[in-house]
Amino acid sequence: MGISRYAYKGKRRFNISSFDAADTGDFKSRDQAVDQFVENLLVINKKQQKLYSERKEGVIFVFQAMDAAGKDGVIRTVFSTLSPHGVKEFCFKVPSAEEKSHDFLWRFWSALPARGFISIFNRSYYEDVLVGKVHAFYKNDIVPDRVKESDVIESRYRQIKDFERYLYETGTRVVKIFLNVSKDEQARRFISRIDVQRKNWKVSSGDLREREYWDDYMEAFESMINETSTKESPWYVVPADHKWYARYLVSEIVRKTLEEIDPQYPPLDKDTEKALQEYRQTLIDSLGEKGYQEQEKQPREFSDPSLIPAEMLQQELLDKQDESNERMKRNGFKNVRKLLASNYIIRSLGDIMDAVAAPSEEEDEIPAPEEEGENEETRNTSEIREHIKEIAEENEKETKDA
Repeated sequence: MGISRYAYKGKRRFNISSFDAADTGDFKSRDQAVDQFVENLLVINKKQQKLYSERKEGVIFVFQAMDAAGKDGVIRTVFSTLSPHGVKEFCFKVPSAEEKSHDFLWRFWSALPARGFISIFNRSYYEDVLVGKVHAFYKNDIVPDRVKESDVIESRYRQIKDFERYLYETGTRVVKIFLNVSKDEQARRFISRIDVQRKNWKVSSGDLREREYWDDYMEAFESMINETSTKESPWYVVPADHKWYARYLVSEIVRKTLEEIDPQYPPLDKDTEKALQEYRQTLIDSLGEKGYQEQEKQPREFSDPSLIPAEMLQQELLDKQDESNERMKRNGFKNVRKLLASNYIIRSLGDIMDAVAAPSEEEDEIPAPEEEGENEETRNTSEIREHIKEIAEENEKETKDA
């Protein structure tokens, strides 16, 4: 699928209010994207090996987004199959006192990739025209008066474009990705982070406070993309309401970028190639004919690349299981109480387990009591409790006898 509809290279304007954050392109479901996603990972893996071997060009992938848009998940699933020798991720937080004593681009120079390497910027210098713009942090900077008199944000747009043009002209490509999540979807993900214990650390009161500035941030993102998009360093606006589609689309962007670079394994000169062939024959002779044939039978690779997991699906399944477990925990005892109060005959411990697993909102998930007169064993709540006890004792006795 083409990604041109999501690309901004300085010619057309980006309008965030008309952008559909829930878009899934030509796919109707995530299952349709799995094969292409895995194929992209295989191609990216091979291209990165060549990029690292060739050592001609470096690449920076910049990720910007509102909180809970899924940056970490995208980075983990798309880049985790690559060799760690050639990939580094940098997470840029609030600048330190030392960093603030320099210009706003200073702290990013040390994170620039060497030729053949990929740097991932999980947030970047664009924070200075996003949160820095929304909260006007630049007003607290200690700078010459002549700088304060200028339009700081407009100046930074120009400085960023100059910085990225300099990088491109000296061998480093910059590809920028904005994961665009809707306000409603962000709210749902915040709720999930609060409800699921293992996600609690991901949410803070500061995240919730920033939602109050949502409209200001949307304006800042729109201006950022329109003011800093270029042919050499484009912005890609990725709809992020569906995690699986965002991850698939980023894999397309990374693949396209590496295919445009078209790295190749460096060729050997004739003398080196001849020397290697002679050395190869020496090694074969040292093994002997039988030893060499046995080695040839061994598998060449430890793992089959076609078995790369589609982690974009795995993580969502884990999240759903966590949410299901939390709901069960909250509703389980309430359902059992309903069961006990229903005068329904509990015939096994399985009845209790079914009640625990049932969603409390749906009354008909709880077995209805039998009609009066249909069964003489209909009992009140205290009798049901005794019945449960008897079942447990019988089960325990059967286990011992066995």
